[in-house]
Amino acid sequence: MKPLAITMGCPVGIGPEIILKFFAAADSAGDRDMPAVVVGDPAVLAWCGRSLGLAADVVAWQPGEPVPARAIPVFRPPDLPKLLPQNLVWGRPDRQTGLAMGRAIEAAVHGILDHVFSGMVTCPIAKKSLHAAGYTFPGHTEMLASLCRSREYAMMMAGDRLRVTLVTIHTPLRDVPASLTTEKIHKLIEMTATSLQRDFAVSRPRLAVAALNPHAGEAGMFGSEEELVISPAIRLARQDGWLADGPYPADTVFFKAAAGDYDAVVCMYHDQGLIPFKLLHFKDGVNVTIGLPLVRTSVDHGTAYDIAGKGLADPASLAAAVRMACAIIAGRNRAGA
Repeated sequence: MKPLAITMGCPVGIGPEIILKFFAAADSAGDRDMPAVVVGDPAVLAWCGRSLGLAADVVAWQPGEPVPARAIPVFRPPDLPKLLPQNLVWGRPDRQTGLAMGRAIEAAVHGILDHVFSGMVTCPIAKKSLHAAGYTFPGHTEMLASLCRSREYAMMMAGDRLRVTLVTIHTPLRDVPASLTTEKIHKLIEMTATSLQRDFAVSRPRLAVAALNPHAGEAGMFGSEEELVISPAIRLARQDGWLADGPYPADTVFFKAAAGDYDAVVCMYHDQGLIPFKLLHFKDGVNVTIGLPLVRTSVDHGTAYDIAGKGLADPASLAAAVRMACAIIAGRNRAGA
């Protein structure tokens, strides 16, 4: 069985800490879902363990080697910059830490495409230091899509009670209305429904589509996007055979979805979907990138520099991301996808 790749994220954020805590908890409970390998710097993980008093049996690993059952195997990409622990300061990323983040992500993707890894789970990165290292992507999702040469991709936030997808991701709020098109919304409805079938075993996905404006535009009184852009996309999706309803006012649609009336909500912009999602799944939410030729899940939180190095980080979201990645990989394998 090919191992899962877990990228370390920002070396001076909470990524190393939640990785150590995740492996410790999994070993204590005896429930590693599948073999997993950290992609990053073993010296950083060892430094984190010493700094926080966390037991950490960190071992170097190379593709083709067996994955140890109890230790923490770490694959260090050859082009990873050498990070000296004495130069690292919790909560203070720089160009070198940004380069380390980027190289780990690239190595994990190439490893999957080369059939070394079965899929990937990503720990949080810092976009500012990633940019300082020369990467120009707005975030993780866009970088992964570029590496996979995927033009059609989307972010899904998934939990036991709520799933949301986003038409626009890292778009300033003032630019959202002009960024929405019937084609984009129609495509996201299709991608969301397909992912629910393929990755979550939902045979007949029921989708709710959120409105952009208050009260779904109130028949044009508060905006025309519902009538001119969103409703036509829903009609096209229904013509394709998908169960899509809306556009629904955002102040009611998430309640209906969380109550089980819908399998996912298609949202128009970032905070519209993520505020209700994190209200319900702040600790156990998972970020799933749909539309890629590989399985990628992620924690749904950031680098948390304010608590980095203090031993306060909770690995619950990482554990949930690993479980979800394993379930999606197993489901695709059964389906022959």
